[in-house]
Amino acid sequence: MKKNVTLVDIAKACNTSNVTVSKALSDKSGVSEELREKIKHVAEEMGYVPSKTVYTKKKSNIGVLIPAEYVNTNGSFYWTLYNYLAQRLKRENLYCIIENLEKRDELNLVMPGLITDKHITKLISMGQLSDVYVQRLEENVEHLILLDYYVPGLKVDSIVTNGYNGGYKLAQYLISMGHRKIGFIGSKKATSSIFDRYMGYLKALIEHDLEIRDDWVIEDRDMHNNYIDLDFPKEMPTAFVCNCDETAFQAIKQLRDIGLSVPEDISVVGYDNYLISEVSEPTITTISIDADYMAELTVNTLIQRINDPSTVYRMRTIEGELVIKNSVRSLRRAEG
Repeated sequence: MKKNVTLVDIAKACNTSNVTVSKALSDKSGVSEELREKIKHVAEEMGYVPSKTVYTKKKSNIGVLIPAEYVNTNGSFYWTLYNYLAQRLKRENLYCIIENLEKRDELNLVMPGLITDKHITKLISMGQLSDVYVQRLEENVEHLILLDYYVPGLKVDSIVTNGYNGGYKLAQYLISMGHRKIGFIGSKKATSSIFDRYMGYLKALIEHDLEIRDDWVIEDRDMHNNYIDLDFPKEMPTAFVCNCDETAFQAIKQLRDIGLSVPEDISVVGYDNYLISEVSEPTITTISIDADYMAELTVNTLIQRINDPSTVYRMRTIEGELVIKNSVRSLRRAEG
């Protein structure tokens, strides 16, 4: 019986790697057109017949890459999300090899050890990385999934929350509570998630013909994603939409430091609904994200990609729900 031609056979004939052959035959980026055509030509000459991979419960390792600055607190949203992800992978007999990525390695385009040491060929990247670094990751693994962010134009799967709709819901709620002077706290260029939440906030203000002021949009982090002191304006709005619960918590603390109380003097809302929103004083009105479902969808997407690498790459979005707590004061009676 004639032996079936494999990716390994084609890789040897073309003096390249299995990953490169897989990318070339599935028309993924990361392969030059000249090499792509050569690989396809050799595959045809050798009689290669692509077969649909059937996922089995065979033990396998999956890389999980997280920027170091995103996991500095055990109670953080990303720490919670990672734990759900590890549980979901384990149920499928897939196991995590986690690595924290230092900012200097990202800036210098240094690939993580779990890739260079060839421990994994499938990677989940959690938390925003630069477009150029993600492109480099995509070139060095067989399958890449982006979790909680996306890179426009890149052919990879991504799982994100609907930050645009979440930001809109938060601003809309403040407006329904009588607020007409609403600011935003978050470095909108730092991540795709923050930018989407900011755009949702803008939509709500524009729909209600409310004033949009540059001095009411406040940066909350530096270029390395470290939180910074908030630079509040001289003339304050009556409420702030914050890009996440951690920022909302810091805003409440720093507002208190300058003599303002939440929600008596100013209202604050956050995003994520993780632990800090509940232990804060006051508790923070926020958008709740089902991190367990987010992890489940990520693992299901990975398995689908393993089963059929030729499927169309998609960005899957998860809706969040408004959770009303104690950080917003109603101004409706005062206005009426």
